[in-house]
Amino acid sequence: MSEMKLDIQIDKDTAFGRYTNLALIAHTKNEFILDFALLQPQGGAMVVSRVITSPQHAKALLRSLAENVARYEEAFGPIPEPVAEGQA
Repeated sequence: MSEMKLDIQIDKDTAFGRYTNLALIAHTKNEFILDFALLQPQGGAMVVSRVITSPQHAKALLRSLAENVARYEEAFGPIPEPVAEGQA
């Protein structure tokens, strides 16, 4: 299987990205909805980005994220699990 090369464009605002520390995931039969939010220390959260994708792309994203986390941990060591609020 040959790799396809993509010429990916990104505008300046998107390139800056958005910080997120909470992800909410929902799905229907045909779509996965990923909401990325900023959880505030005083409570409440604001969704800063929403991605809607097909089940096939969601599964490919899951696989790619797992592969990238494994490579990261090989290079930099294990990523600690998040500590639940109230357990810190």
